[in-house]
Parts: sequence; C-alpha cells; structure tokens
Amino acid sequence: MPKMINESVEYIRSKTSSHPEIAMILGTGLNTIAEMMEDPTIIPYRDIPNMKVSTAPSHAGKLVSGKLSGKNVIIMQGRLHFYEGYSMQEITFSIRMLKMLGVERLIITNAAGSLRENYKPGNIILLEDHINMMGTNPLIGKNLEKFGERFPSLHEPYSLALIKKCEKIAANNDFEVKRGVYCAVTGPSLETRSECKMFQSVGADLVGMSTVPEVIVAVHSGMEVLGISVVTNYSNIFHSKAHSQEEIRKNADIARNNIEKLIKSLLEKI
Repeated sequence: MPKMINESVEYIRSKTSSHPEIAMILGTGLNTIAEMMEDPTIIPYRDIPNMKVSTAPSHAGKLVSGKLSGKNVIIMQGRLHFYEGYSMQEITFSIRMLKMLGVERLIITNAAGSLRENYKPGNIILLEDHINMMGTNPLIGKNLEKFGERFPSLHEPYSLALIKKCEKIAANNDFEVKRGVYCAVTGPSLETRSECKMFQSVGADLVGMSTVPEVIVAVHSGMEVLGISVVTNYSNIFHSKAHSQEEIRKNADIARNNIEKLIKSLLEKI
C-alpha cells in the first residue's frame, strides 16, 4: 500500500506544482464547486496510478488542483462507493494519497436523505457525528503506522471549531445551517421505511451511502475534518413515493449557491 500511494503522489506532483493545504470531496450534485478554482490542473482519476474510477451517476471522476480563496486546494470531483464493488481500502486510498500530498484539512460533502421532518430537502447540515452501519471498517487489517495509531479516537470526528466558523458565516450571509448525525449504509438499494425508523431511533438525522469510510481514515491520518450534507430527499418515513436521481440532483442544486458561499468564506478564514 505505501508503495502504491507513493506512485500516485509522484504522478500528481509531476502534473502540478501546487502544494495543497486543504482537500475537498464533492458528493452528488456538487461538482460545480470545482469550477470556482483559479488556474486549475485537472487530472482524470483513470490517469493516476493505482487510483480506481468512480462509476456513480454525476460523479465526474477528476482531481482538480489550484487556488480557491487564496488557499492551495485540491478537489475530488466524485468519490468511490462501497456499492460500486470497491473494497474499503480502495475507497479510502485517496485519503492517504491526499495526506501524502500535504493535506491537513478535509472538507467532505454528500447528498443525504432526511430522517427528521425539520431537515428539509435543500437544507445544509453540518455533521457533528456519524453512525457506521456499513458492517465494516476501512482500518481493518494491518495498521499503516506511518499514518496513524492502531486505535484512533473518534471522540470528535468532525471539527467543532470548523462547525462554529461555518455557523457564523451562514448567519452573516443570511442563510441557515443545522447540525446533524449522519448514518452510513452500503446501498445501492435505498433504505426501507423500517430501516429508516430504526436509524432515526438510534439518533441519526440523515442517511447516505458514503463519507464515513473516508472520515475514519482521515481522522486516523490526523486530518481536521468538516462534513457537510445537503438534504436531497425525505426518507420513506414521511412518504411512500419512489426516489429518483433527478429529485436528488434538483435538491442538491437548491443548496449549491449557499454551499459555494460557505466554502469560499471558510477558506478565507482558515
């Protein structure tokens, strides 16, 4: 694994002279954030040695390096998911690659279903904790001591300091953000009503099919993490209609302008 990571890092460094301080992973419907980058270098995942290719709808599968709000930033346009058939190690390979590139802060976004009636489609939710219902953990196996200790603490997986900065930015720009707990499931089938009721009963506010594996590895690697969910649909607790990817993308687009403001302002302040 370390040799594979080094090969990927060397390739990326051969394509860009940028030294990224901050990384972003963009979820469903949020790819346009990468278009705000100044002087971007764009590298398709398929060109990076040892990097797998995203097959999920609307995930562009590109690494974008450049400047945003005066900071050296690297953006992943799209991610890998467990439901695509990739292993946990393949899904989180990019996190260790980003760490080796010099990244110390990770902003990770996703589209999520709401388990609470007051968390409405289009709302922006700052993650303050998560529940791993994926049945596995990306740190299972030999520990990579170079990155972190065998038993990393997840007492604060999402940075409270960054959450507070985001809340202040939102208040100053007259839009609302909320805090929430994200529950990760494997997918790709969407959750049943009974499953959603169970997740709700154990304290989850949102449900989705990503984020948690990357966050675990980021914390293991010593990164400061900010998690942002965009509510793209109500779960089947509240209705009996089938979900559609069109609905999910439409509601992600509702939040896009405020997400862009939030991220640009946050980068200016850190």
